[in-house]
Amino acid sequence: MKTLHFETRINAPVKKVYDVMLNEETFKQWTAEFSPTSRYKGNWTKGSKIVFLSDDEKGNVCGMISRIKENLPNEFVSIEHYGSLEDGKEITEGEKVEAFAGMLEEYTYLPTENGTLLKVAMDTTTEWEAYFNQTWPKALKRLKSICEGS
Repeated sequence: MKTLHFETRINAPVKKVYDVMLNEETFKQWTAEFSPTSRYKGNWTKGSKIVFLSDDEKGNVCGMISRIKENLPNEFVSIEHYGSLEDGKEITEGEKVEAFAGMLEEYTYLPTENGTLLKVAMDTTTEWEAYFNQTWPKALKRLKSICEGS
């Protein structure tokens, strides 16, 4: 396991960046860099289950089952991944999830003179490292554009 770090400066207030990141509709927009059909089911309340979904190349719904470990509005969000969704079935134990169960994805929102410094820390496996190193900067660029454009 390795923790990847990404950050971006956004010329918008922390509250706006936080809201755009987590709002159901705008979440779909900036996470489209990961998958054009990216979305979530659930909510961002501490302790809540949330499932990050997308459609695979055959149109089947797949995703990650997670829980909100912490949510300090406009400051910090911690997501713990613990399972996957395949063929409509939740898989939360066994070989398929051992490699990533317990991995964290965290967002830190820091106010700056001109807006927000957003820091992302994400645990990943070697298998996914190159993908996330390539895709997170694109997703953050899209998030920045959404936050600054409206």
